[in-house]
Amino acid sequence: MPQIRTSRSYKRLSDSQLSAFAGSVINELTANPNFPEPPVTPGDLGTAKTAFDAAIFAAAEGGTLQTAQKDAARAALVTALNKDASYVDINCNESLVILRSSGFQEVNTNRARQVLDAPVIVTATNGPQSGQIQMRVKGDPHRRAIQGRIKTLGGEFGPVITFANAREILFEGLAAGTTYVMQVCGLGGSTGQSDWSEPVTRVAT
Repeated sequence: MPQIRTSRSYKRLSDSQLSAFAGSVINELTANPNFPEPPVTPGDLGTAKTAFDAAIFAAAEGGTLQTAQKDAARAALVTALNKDASYVDINCNESLVILRSSGFQEVNTNRARQVLDAPVIVTATNGPQSGQIQMRVKGDPHRRAIQGRIKTLGGEFGPVITFANAREILFEGLAAGTTYVMQVCGLGGSTGQSDWSEPVTRVAT
């Protein structure tokens, strides 16, 4: 199994970023002597990218059908990139220079623990039951768990709560009609925990 291998983090890019990344791979693989016979040719990658770009535009102006078509075009482009990434893994001869010449990036093999970034709260909404506020936090592969704290507007934070799910947070037992301020921090990394996130506010219902 190769020690140097391509990163598949492009799967988590936004639509526009994925399109730009695919364009870079197409450019770098075209006439690249290190990778003469990729399973998905640059031309076929270009066709998949063009279809994805068109689907992105249609989805911006359309409805659920166009969004589903965009998602299908995205999946097809990612599948094509995966095939070429595997080919690059096999043919890069354990050379970072050769791997990078393909337009792909390598997996970070540095296993040293890193300082965690402060979590980013993506959404804060009222929960399915009265007196609940649920939050979704942007993922971080280096995070083991999440801690949260909550207070009323102008009040003091209560005890810190640890959540096993590192992306889904649920505060319960809140007073309806009261405005709450919430923050989260990540557990893990070289310092044990991250800084606290930017606070968010929400009125409990």
